[in-house]
Amino acid sequence: MHKTKNKGATISRLRHANQLAFTVFAMTPLWALASGYQFGSQTVSGQGNADAGGAEANDASTVYYNPAGMARLKAIELDFGNTAALPHSTYQDEGSTTFLGTGTGGTATHGYVPGSVVAPSLYLVVPYGDRLSFGFGMFVPYGSKLNYGDTWTGRYSVTNVSLESLQLNPSFSYRFDDRHSFGFGISAQYMHARLGQAADTPDSVLALNGTPQGAQLIEQIVAGGGSPAALAKINDAHAEDTAKDWGYGFNFGYMYQLDDATRFGLAYRSSVSHKLKGDTAWNFSGVSGDPTVDAALGAASHRANSSAEIDIKTPETVSASAFRQFDDKWSGMLDVTWSRTSRLDKLDIQFPGTTEGDEVIRQDWRNTYRVSLGADYRYGDALLFRGGIAFDQSPVRGAQLTHPSFPDSDRWWYSLGLNYRFDERASIDAAYSFVKFKNVTADYTNSCNPLNSSCTGNGETTFGQYKTDIQFVGISYNYRF
Repeated sequence: MHKTKNKGATISRLRHANQLAFTVFAMTPLWALASGYQFGSQTVSGQGNADAGGAEANDASTVYYNPAGMARLKAIELDFGNTAALPHSTYQDEGSTTFLGTGTGGTATHGYVPGSVVAPSLYLVVPYGDRLSFGFGMFVPYGSKLNYGDTWTGRYSVTNVSLESLQLNPSFSYRFDDRHSFGFGISAQYMHARLGQAADTPDSVLALNGTPQGAQLIEQIVAGGGSPAALAKINDAHAEDTAKDWGYGFNFGYMYQLDDATRFGLAYRSSVSHKLKGDTAWNFSGVSGDPTVDAALGAASHRANSSAEIDIKTPETVSASAFRQFDDKWSGMLDVTWSRTSRLDKLDIQFPGTTEGDEVIRQDWRNTYRVSLGADYRYGDALLFRGGIAFDQSPVRGAQLTHPSFPDSDRWWYSLGLNYRFDERASIDAAYSFVKFKNVTADYTNSCNPLNSSCTGNGETTFGQYKTDIQFVGISYNYRF
């Protein structure tokens, strides 16, 4: 009778914790600026070691790093956390130009990254017998948010961009014996993307002066009762693309326990294919102050509101990790992760059902690697200190392929963390990371201009320098049932 009552209380606590975690998760913003579109941290305990602890597998967050590590956990464990990203970035324009080779004009941009953004994570592991464990993870794999404003010097490239995502990752593990364990998971990944940019109407009209197309535009304005004089001073139009999709993938891991103090892990996370579908909206209202002229410019641009599609394949990753318990106080760890970011060769925005050509953002990304080193120091039974350093390679090859929607560069991570146990069941993790990006120059030229009907683009060159760093602050609550 006593055992049954305790079991019922445990299930009740677990249900309540899950309901609370899901409620907070649904209310938390999912935006962040981070490397390779990946959000910088998926677990708070892992962040404390700069993600070097893939083979540590001491809490439920092993669901993310290596599902084989679930075999090490002997009780039901829940890990719920939030990580705040505090980005800081500056841009100095060095001569951005229109497709006619003249300066874009406009204003300087500042505050284009959010002051702070928060991403949650939730992990649950439930052992079943001595060999089998089931797990579940919910985290933010990718995120980006930049808002340069509608008047900045690079507006013809992008005015605002955002990427929102959420991943659900149920999994299981099986322990073959005291040395070998295997884990497998499936993933359902949601992605929502938004991209805005100005349309270079002033330079398009200037380029049409003295051409048959320019004469036809004036005839249309006059026939509609408008004034061609309004063409002497016009503003930019604007376009906005939005699209979303669910995609599916899998991951698996293997862990080998060499002895009581040493273990090694291998983990693989697959690519996820997305066909994001949504809408494109063009706005020519207010371009000239004359509705007839605005309508004629919109018709002459051959751009119309339509559906939009973007095909994306996220990069797969392969990780090798090691963990060593040196004594009762010190432990060390290492992780090397390779990412096939070359899958993101370009972002090709299509407009089905129209005669508009695709809008293409060239990326030509290279495959990348990340190397992390970490250490733990136990200070008494209740307190554990963590630290780590990592080098994270950028997928961007150079200035000519650095688009303002993703001004990325190689970066170094410096992390500190701790775990404090309240009792044998409950503990908290806290972590702080400082991420310093290498200064990067953008010198990106769009190969399509507004007068080319076979493709969509402004033909601009965005030329300037970025300086960026990000701080991550995370806290999580862990409970063992």
